Amino acid sequence: MSWRWGYDYGYFPPSRPRKAKGGIKAQSKRGTFGESWWARRWITVLESFHIGARLDRGRSYARRGQVLSITINKGMVKAKVQGSRPSPYQVTIKLKALLAADWQKLARALSRQAIFAAKLLAGEMPQDVEQAFHEVGLSLFPVKLKDLETECSCPDWSNPCKHIAAVYYLLGEEFDRNPFLLFTLRGMKREELVELLGRTNDKTTARKAQRKSTPPPQTAEEVFLPSEPLVADASGFWDGGSYADDLFGEVQVPPAPAALVRRLGNFPFWRGAERFLNAIEAIYAQASPRGLDMVLGESPESKVPSPGSRVSGPESRVPHRRGIDGTD
Repeated sequence: MSWRWGYDYGYFPPSRPRKAKGGIKAQSKRGTFGESWWARRWITVLESFHIGARLDRGRSYARRGQVLSITINKGMVKAKVQGSRPSPYQVTIKLKALLAADWQKLARALSRQAIFAAKLLAGEMPQDVEQAFHEVGLSLFPVKLKDLETECSCPDWSNPCKHIAAVYYLLGEEFDRNPFLLFTLRGMKREELVELLGRTNDKTTARKAQRKSTPPPQTAEEVFLPSEPLVADASGFWDGGSYADDLFGEVQVPPAPAALVRRLGNFPFWRGAERFLNAIEAIYAQASPRGLDMVLGESPESKVPSPGSRVSGPESRVPHRRGIDGTD
């Protein structure tokens, strides 16, 4: 049995974590963490600090589901990690938030290229976003180990310990799903960043407009359009009248199951042993043809169409022109 040096200048056997129930399990089963470049960049930065074997133990904790909860706020992460003691350890990770003046400079740098705002609004981190930070003397990712202020209630004197390292890795996977969390750690949430970029872009557009000739004023007819008269027949209002046979087009089983769910990405801090998308896609694949069967009023014993099959004509009319699983 191996032993290690303790606080009391004696020896004690190495501790083993208690089995956690309902913990957050890493989607990565082996190899590296993170699929997107920004998630891998986060992990690469941490590993460049030469933390050592604590990162290896942290990976093991993350994959075993020892992290019970993670809360991300501006400049701070709070987590609970199940260790060898009955009560979970309390973990705190702080990353210095940027000042308001820094965000103003950054917004001007980001607004110079429309692709930055477009990709951020689409939930994707632009490849050159770090360059925009560097242009104004800032950094999106930690530069030095001391940029991260960490604390854990465990008795391990190492900082960061394996409990903190486990949270590091799970954060990297969560950045895959939501890159805006990186901006939250720097002190600005997604809604605030989008609003700031919008205001900055509006000011830039206004300045450009001032350089051009002012368009002629609108006439009263252009500004105030006449309103349509209300229908006097109350029954016509409530009944809605008749519909054309092809008003709603056709209904079909979506060729790709759970397309909308796939666009939304993985469930935040997923706790299941199987990937969320893998589990939900199988359910959608079975539910979609059955839902089509119900909409068309067919019996369960009737033949279920295969994915991608179409039904048209009057019998295909449904309340909305969408697939059964809500996809367009």
